[in-house]
Amino acid sequence: MKTHSLEVRGEFACFTRPEMKVERVSYEVITPSAVRAIFDAILWKPEIHWQVTCIEVLSPIRWINLRRNELGGIISERNVKTAMKKGRGQLGTYIEGDRQQRASLFLRDVHYRIHAHFELRDKSENPAKYSEMFERRARKGQCFNQPYLGCREFSCNFRPATTDAAPIGETRDLGWMLYDLDYGDPKSPNPRFFQARMENGIIEIPAWDSEEVRG
Repeated sequence: MKTHSLEVRGEFACFTRPEMKVERVSYEVITPSAVRAIFDAILWKPEIHWQVTCIEVLSPIRWINLRRNELGGIISERNVKTAMKKGRGQLGTYIEGDRQQRASLFLRDVHYRIHAHFELRDKSENPAKYSEMFERRARKGQCFNQPYLGCREFSCNFRPATTDAAPIGETRDLGWMLYDLDYGDPKSPNPRFFQARMENGIIEIPAWDSEEVRG
């Protein structure tokens, strides 16, 4: 299967660690789920599923502390279902009454080269058709929604990986990292993790169904 590569960069990024309950604290590098979301933003089709294979960190890992306003709550699922049934309902939320200021630890000035290939759910499909479609859309900067770096307000620039910029010469264990969510049960998605390690700026991503990925 052909591997596709992108270069992505942004001013800020936050790949939130799920063990942090109140403050947002980012992982040190982009997660496979965030990479998959970027590829999906450029080309999503029900016939394909993106498998992330490798992440290259091209800029030094830098941090920034920020305090920002967030909503303390969310619109209830019950109100949404009621509005869907009746065709009307109260779905508004007012930040003035629900504002909370929270400290956050973000990444800044990030630059990655990311690699993935897609797997066909229907083996009778022609993979070359989807490869050409992805490459054309990436080359033209086309996307279904603006790709982002962990949080939607942190949009990123993307382009096909055409440079040979060297990854940072840094090796470190990154600990258990979120791989992606398992939607086997749509009502209760199950997070899955893997033991991440960066070798000279390169993180190899195991296959979704490998023993290294645990849920």
